[in-house]
Amino acid sequence: MRIGMGLNYSGGFAETVAEVADLERAGLDIVFVPEAYSFDAVSQIGYIAAKTSRVELASGIFQLYTRTPTLTAMTAAGLDYVSDGRFVMGIGASGPQVIEGFHGVPYHAPLGRTREIIEICRKVWRREKVEYQGKYYQLPLPEDKGTGLGKPLKLINHPVRERIPVVIASIGPKNVELTAEIAEGWEPIFYYPEKVSEVWGDALAKGKAKRDPALGELQTYVQVALAIGDDVDHMIDWVRPMLALYIGGMGAKGKNFYNDLAVRYGFEKEAALIQELYLDGKKEQAAAAVPEDLVRAVSLIGPEGYVRERVAAFEEAGATTLNVTPLAGDTAGRVRLIEQMRNICS
Repeated sequence: MRIGMGLNYSGGFAETVAEVADLERAGLDIVFVPEAYSFDAVSQIGYIAAKTSRVELASGIFQLYTRTPTLTAMTAAGLDYVSDGRFVMGIGASGPQVIEGFHGVPYHAPLGRTREIIEICRKVWRREKVEYQGKYYQLPLPEDKGTGLGKPLKLINHPVRERIPVVIASIGPKNVELTAEIAEGWEPIFYYPEKVSEVWGDALAKGKAKRDPALGELQTYVQVALAIGDDVDHMIDWVRPMLALYIGGMGAKGKNFYNDLAVRYGFEKEAALIQELYLDGKKEQAAAAVPEDLVRAVSLIGPEGYVRERVAAFEEAGATTLNVTPLAGDTAGRVRLIEQMRNICS
C-alpha cells in the first residue's frame, strides 16, 4: 500500500511545498495538486518538481474542458520532463457549476471526451503525427470547420516516457467502467470499502474485461482523512464539513454526483437533509447531519490498531494508494502521521 497526499489549494503554497520535502523524507510516495477554480496546477507541480527528488507528482485533477487534448498532452509531457519522469496525469470531468460557471464551456459528453482526449494524448506522447477523427475532436480540423490549412504535426520534443500514467477521477457507473478500461489509475472520492463491490463492482468488472493488458493492474487512489491515537475521536467532526460541502453543495438538486454517491451508499434520507440544509445556507447544521457511520467508513481516525484494521479493509477492497489528509496542526505532526502510516503500510 502506497501513501499519497493532496495539497491544500486555498493558500500558503510556499510553506506547503517546503513541508512536502519533509513528507517525502518521511515516506510519502505521491502528492496530488488540485486545480479547481484556484491557481493552476501546472505551475505548482513544476515548482514542486524543483524542490523534491523522489515523490511522484500528480495533477488532481486537470479538468477535461479547460485545455485542448494536444495541450493537455504537451503539458503532461512537459511536467514529466521537468520532474525526471515523476508525473502522473490525473484528469476528470469536474461538474457543470465549475465548467460552465467559471470557464464558460458547455458541460457536454464527459465520457466520450475522456476517451478521445486520452487517445490523443497517447498519440502525442508516442510522437506520432496527430491525425484523429473522433466524434468530439478532429485533428487536423476539417476544411469545413476552419481555414482548411491545418496539417498533421507531431511533438517536437522527445518525451521522457511515451506512456505517462493516466488517473481518472470518477464515481458514476459508466465513468468508472471507462476508467477501468482505459486508464492506469482510478481516483474515486469517499471510498467506502464495505460498499465498493455493491456500488462499483459491476462497472469495474465490465471495464476490466475490455482492458488492454499493457496497462497493467488498475491502481486505485483513495482519499482519506488521517488521525492516529487514543484521543482523536473528536476529529470526526473535522471531516464532516468537507463531506457536507460535497454532498450538499457541489451541484444543484438532481445534479450532484456526490449526493448520488451517498444515496448509493444507503444514506438517502441523510443526503437529502444535508443538501437541503447546505443549499439553504445552513452549513453548520448540514455538517452536523453527516452520519458518523459514513465519516468513519471513509476516514482513518482512531487508535493505531483500529487504523491497521481499516487499512487492511481498504486494501482488500482494492485500494493501492491511500491519499491521506493528515489531521495535525503543524508540520511535525503531519510528518509523524506519515511516518506512522509508512510503518502500518510496510
